Amino acid sequence: MTDTIIVLTEDTLASADVEKLLALHEGETYAYRVLVPADTDRPLVSTIIDSLSMGELKEAWHRALGKEPSAHEAKATAAEQLAGSIAAFVAAGREATGTVVEDDPLPALKAAVTDGDVVEVAVVTYPHAVEDTFHRDWASRAREELQVPVLHLYAGTSELG
Repeated sequence: MTDTIIVLTEDTLASADVEKLLALHEGETYAYRVLVPADTDRPLVSTIIDSLSMGELKEAWHRALGKEPSAHEAKATAAEQLAGSIAAFVAAGREATGTVVEDDPLPALKAAVTDGDVVEVAVVTYPHAVEDTFHRDWASRAREELQVPVLHLYAGTSELG
């Protein structure tokens, strides 16, 4: 069985994000498994703060009005993000598989680590002011619960979380 790196992302991975992930293990061959949560229930206050800090006024307004995506819409969006992320790995010359998971990805991460030869988890997200500050983000929670290294990258940047 090939050693696997689990990539948990909240959006479609850009080619630059995939290149950064692959550069971390240059010269090594790993299987990549992408997990994308169907985001149906983000915390109200932290989501509004995140949207405002990123200059996304329309998104903040919609969230303040309680406009959460339906379960069907969230799963469809996650499936599109997953397909785009897998395509980015293929474009970089690597194969990848993936799954749409529940809104809280930690149970799926635990299962994936238990089921396979996972050597690392890479979490790729946008900055989340409240969760990152108080270490309630996915990467911090995964570090507390998993027995593998967990790396947190911010999407579209070279910054580590």
